[in-house]
Amino acid sequence: MSGTVGGAIGTGSTTTLTDATIRNIIKGEKTTSNDPSVNVEKGEVITVEDEDQNIPILYHDEQFPIDPNEELETQQFTVRAVLVGCLLGGVIAASNVYLGLKTGWTFGASLFGSIFGYAILKPLSKALPKHFGGGYFGPKENVCCQSAATAAGSLGLLFTSGFPAAYQLGLLGASPQADFGRLITFTFCCAFYGMAFAIPLRKFYILKQKLVFPSAVAAAHTIRSLHVGKNAEANAKKKTNALIIAFCAAITLRCVSEYAPGILWDWHWSWTLYSLGWKWIIAVESWNWVWEWTPAFIGVGMLTGLNASWSFLGGSALAWGIIGPALVTTGKAFGEAVSAQYPGYMNYNSMILADPVNAPSPRYWLVWPGTMLLLCGSFAEVGANYRTLFYSLVQMLQPLFKRFRSVEVDEKDLIYDPAPAHEQVPWWQWTGLIVLSAFFSCLVLALQYGQSVGVTILSIVFAFIFSFIGCESSGRTNITPVTSIGNASQLVIGGVTRGKYPTKDAQMLNLAGGMLALGASEQSADMLGDLKTTHLLRASPRVQFYAQLCGAVVSIFMSVGMYVLFSAAYPCINDLSVTGLCSFPAPDVGAWRAIAVAVTSPTLPIPPSSGYTSIAFGVLAILVTVVKYRFVPVDKHVWVPNMNAIGIAFILNTTTYPTAMAFGSTIAYLWRRNYPMAFGMYCYAVAAGFIAGEGLGGIVGAVLQVAKVSGNYYGTAVGCPAMEYCG
Repeated sequence: MSGTVGGAIGTGSTTTLTDATIRNIIKGEKTTSNDPSVNVEKGEVITVEDEDQNIPILYHDEQFPIDPNEELETQQFTVRAVLVGCLLGGVIAASNVYLGLKTGWTFGASLFGSIFGYAILKPLSKALPKHFGGGYFGPKENVCCQSAATAAGSLGLLFTSGFPAAYQLGLLGASPQADFGRLITFTFCCAFYGMAFAIPLRKFYILKQKLVFPSAVAAAHTIRSLHVGKNAEANAKKKTNALIIAFCAAITLRCVSEYAPGILWDWHWSWTLYSLGWKWIIAVESWNWVWEWTPAFIGVGMLTGLNASWSFLGGSALAWGIIGPALVTTGKAFGEAVSAQYPGYMNYNSMILADPVNAPSPRYWLVWPGTMLLLCGSFAEVGANYRTLFYSLVQMLQPLFKRFRSVEVDEKDLIYDPAPAHEQVPWWQWTGLIVLSAFFSCLVLALQYGQSVGVTILSIVFAFIFSFIGCESSGRTNITPVTSIGNASQLVIGGVTRGKYPTKDAQMLNLAGGMLALGASEQSADMLGDLKTTHLLRASPRVQFYAQLCGAVVSIFMSVGMYVLFSAAYPCINDLSVTGLCSFPAPDVGAWRAIAVAVTSPTLPIPPSSGYTSIAFGVLAILVTVVKYRFVPVDKHVWVPNMNAIGIAFILNTTTYPTAMAFGSTIAYLWRRNYPMAFGMYCYAVAAGFIAGEGLGGIVGAVLQVAKVSGNYYGTAVGCPAMEYCG
């Protein structure tokens, strides 16, 4: 996927930022990367340099310089860091089950773990004796804390997609409570592949392609600002204050807006005009062109830059502003009237369809070309860089190869790894984890779900392949399209098992294969994000691998526990007969259920026009990538559309997030161009505060909902369509 990245923040280390000058505002020129095709496509990069030594202080794609005043960290992997990280990640895991069932979206725990890990551990490190958890707490140990938090909060999506779909189809037991043991063992199957897959991909995506991983970069700059040396103490205070202000503003907006969502969060501007007499504009509301004040995605846009954000918005305009309406006009897709009281007010997002081939909804029709764009765009990027990927794997497995045969590697194909050998993850650890996980998965799926070993192995292979898509998308846009990845895996498993199992068994195997791919993709993207933070802060990759292993165990039990709790409180989550009365729309569940039913039916469930369009878009994605690398000058790569971002826009049934990202990236661009010094000082701090603040606001909202004092109970519907609460 062709992406773009915004500028890099600069904070002083050997000198203060006030003594630094902006030497370069690079626009389409070669930067410091060893791969010019990667650097320039990232867009405009600000380099803050020391005035006297002409040395770059901070980059978003290069390691931060060593602070000469920084105390030596003798221990990065500590009990206190892992324990606090797991506790913080557990909070995120609990909220993510709620948020995923409510909106289909979840929040990562990296920034949350970074900031609040520091807030807890820094005072304790000074107050407690060394033998009872005291002693120096530095940035590298802070990374360990955030890695544990990331893994501990990451598996909730399994319980907002595949598992509820399985219960709605009657494929499991009477209730999640009765199936608690089966849920635990299956979640164990999904918990560790991704982090093992990510280790050999580190050199390709972080050291070679230098993908940005916006949340990871924000976490790295946040951690550095919290632990900055005393020579830059004044600047650290400014950055920290900016982060705190942005964080407080975001969490306040998220919580308060629950009680007036149509005024403070979502601006349904077309509905307002419709109410004033512009009856024709109701079509804009039907296609969900709504402005949303989401600090998290505005912050993401500030980090990802213009190319990815505007490609994302362009994809939304193409899908939901041109293709979708054209499908309805020509009778290729159909919507449902929301209410007879409001003529023309339609729902085009249904995934529960009586005849998906001949009477699809626009959302169902667009899923297939969007998935094809993601698949072809991601693998075309990988194919364009196949030599680098191959030799990065060779380097990782060199010790194993030496036991059997020597491998000739061209010096120019080697990727320099700045991590010392003793801090890298040995090949036998990540390969061993894959083997053990595969054995356990075959055992569990055979004994508890009746799945053959061959199908399980095939699911694991595709879980690895689809992990590339998750890593590409997360690294470029900060969005991991795990639902589409799981759905794509469902299609493959459905094709392999067609006609070989009874319908119910085939549906269960289909959902299980999709969830394996989902879990692996989510974990691999999270692991690579943590490894990006690790790289920038010169921490140990091996430590993060161990920390994530610990966090994953916590996520297994916390995610299952929260799903059982919500299922008991809201039976409608798993029972289709009461879905109409449910306060949890669970948007992903409908898609998983529809595909599981479709691929196990006797005929291919893809509308012909959608299938032909999917092929055309897949070919287009490949051609665009080939043309970019072979014929477009490197300094013009930034103008090549981002095919993965466009694909995500096709699948995502809302335009609010791409709009917010484009808004954020435009603000960052203008800020960087007109006030480069202020941009260098505050941009990442503000973006980090926005992302973390909304994430914590989601947790507060979950608590308010469980306590029955949320906006659902006491909020106003003013500004919402049809005067129905829209929070």
